[in-house]
Amino acid sequence: MRPSAELAALDSAVVQAVDAATAVGRAPVILIDGPSGAGKSSLADRLLAAWPAAGSPRLVRMDDLYPGWDGLDAGSEAVGRHLLEPLRVTGSGTWQRWDWVEHRPAGTYRVAGREPLVVEGCGSLSRRNAAVADLTVWLQADDALRKRRALARDGAVFAAEWDRWQAEFDRFVVREHPLALAGLVLDVTAVDLAQPPAGTTVES
Repeated sequence: MRPSAELAALDSAVVQAVDAATAVGRAPVILIDGPSGAGKSSLADRLLAAWPAAGSPRLVRMDDLYPGWDGLDAGSEAVGRHLLEPLRVTGSGTWQRWDWVEHRPAGTYRVAGREPLVVEGCGSLSRRNAAVADLTVWLQADDALRKRRALARDGAVFAAEWDRWQAEFDRFVVREHPLALAGLVLDVTAVDLAQPPAGTTVES
C-alpha cells in the first residue's frame, strides 16, 4: 500500500467496526498494538484528530497503565480484566493510572457509555483483549526507524531500558501471537505520522 492507502484502509476499517458495534448497542473498541516506536501513539492521535466515524472517541494509552518497566504483562491483563471485559458486559469499566515518577498507582478512571474507545500500546492486543474488541490493528515498521523514533521521543530514560522492554515485548509476542489476531496490519515505515491529517488545524 502507498502511505495514503494505509491510512485510508484504517479509516475504512474504523467506520465498519464502529457501525457494526453501534448497531448492536455496544461501545466500539479499537486496539492498536505493535513494537515500540512503530507509531502507535502518533497513529492514535492522528486517528482521533480526524475521526472518520460517528461518535466522539475516547483514548486510553497503555503507557499510563504499566506498573513500571516490568509491567507490560500486568498492564495487558489489567486493561482486559478491568476495562475491556466489563465495558463489553456492563457498559462500564475502569483503568488505573501508574505514576512513573512516584512509582505507585495514581488514580482510577471510569469509562462508561457507548462512545467508541481506542486503546493503544504494547500488549493491548492479547488473545483475551482481542476477544472483546471490534477492530484490532497491528503496526510494523523498520527496526532501526522504530528505535530512532522511540528514543527521540523518550530520550535517555528509554535508552537505558530499551533492551529490557524489548525482551518483555518479545515474550508477549511469542505467547500471544498478536499479529495473527490483527484484523488490519499496517506497515507505517514510509508514513509520516507527525503530519496532521488533511482538514485539521494545528494550534500554535
